[in-house]
Amino acid sequence: MELKDYKIHFAPVQGHTDWIYRNLHEKHFGGIDAYYTPFIRVEKGNGFRTKDLRDITPEINRVGELIPQVLGGDPDELRVMLAMLADKGYGRVDLNLGCPFSMIARKGKGAGILSYPEKVAALMDVIGAFPVLHCSVKMRLGWESPEEGMKLLPVLNEAPLKAVILHARVGVQEYGGEVNREAFRAFYEGSRHPLYYNGDIRTLEDIREVVTCFPLLEGVMIGRGLLANPALAMEYRENRELCRENRLRKFREFHDELFEQNGERLQGDHQLLMKMKTFWEYFLPETDRKVLKKIKKANKVTQYNDAVAEAFKE
Repeated sequence: MELKDYKIHFAPVQGHTDWIYRNLHEKHFGGIDAYYTPFIRVEKGNGFRTKDLRDITPEINRVGELIPQVLGGDPDELRVMLAMLADKGYGRVDLNLGCPFSMIARKGKGAGILSYPEKVAALMDVIGAFPVLHCSVKMRLGWESPEEGMKLLPVLNEAPLKAVILHARVGVQEYGGEVNREAFRAFYEGSRHPLYYNGDIRTLEDIREVVTCFPLLEGVMIGRGLLANPALAMEYRENRELCRENRLRKFREFHDELFEQNGERLQGDHQLLMKMKTFWEYFLPETDRKVLKKIKKANKVTQYNDAVAEAFKE
C-alpha cells in the first residue's frame, strides 16, 4: 500500500515569517508545500499598510507557493482584500478565523467571529463571489468551546473552500493549555473539505503521530515548531533527523544570511538587532539560557555576534 504524501504548510507568524525569512527558509531547508503571509488587513479608507503590500509583491517572493492570508470579519473589507489579491494575480488566499489575541477578537475578527455562524456565512458568500480565487480558512475549534466550531461545520461544508486548517485549541486559550485532539476528531469526521491539523507540532515524531491518528488529513500546518527547528519539514521529507554537526552548520548559514539580508534592508544597527532578537524568541530553544540572555541584552552588533558565536559552538 502506497503511503499518502501529506503536505506541510508553514503557518504565518507576525514579526517572523516575512518575505526575507520565507525565501531563505526555502533556500536553506525547504520541505514546505506552501508558505503563508502574515495576515493582511484593511486600514481606514479601504487602504493597506505599505509593509503588507510589499510582503506580497510577487517579484520579491521566490518560494514555490505563497498564499496571502487576510484578516476580515466584515464582508465589505473581505471583498476589498480579495479584489486586490485577484488583481495582483494570486490564485490562492487564506481567511484568518483563528487569531486569538483579544485586540483582534473583540473587533469580531480572527477567532472572535467563531461564535457567530451568520457572520461567518456572510464571509463565505463573499468568497463564493470570487471564483478566480481558491480560498481556505484557518480557524480554531471555537472561541470559548469546540461546540462553536461544530455549529459552523454546515456553513463551511457548503462553502467553496479549497481547504480548512484547524488549530486544535479554542480562542480563549491563545497558545496555552493542551490541544484538544478529541474535539479535532469530531470536526475531522464531519468536514467535507481537505483538512490540515495545526497546533503544537514541534518534532518529527509529532508529525508522524498526527498523521497516524488522522490518516485522512490533507496535511499539517506548522508555525512555532518550524521557527524553533527550521529543518523540521526537510527532516520529515527525508525521514531522518539532522545530526548535531550538520544541524548547527545549516542553522548558522541560515542565521547569517538572514542577518545579512535584514542588515541591507533595515536602517541602522538598532533596527537590525531588534529584528534578530525577535528571531531568537523561538529559534534553537535548547540554547543555553545565559547565552540567550547575552543575545537579548546586546546593544551593539559586536556584542550580538559574540553571543551568537557562543550559541553555535559545538
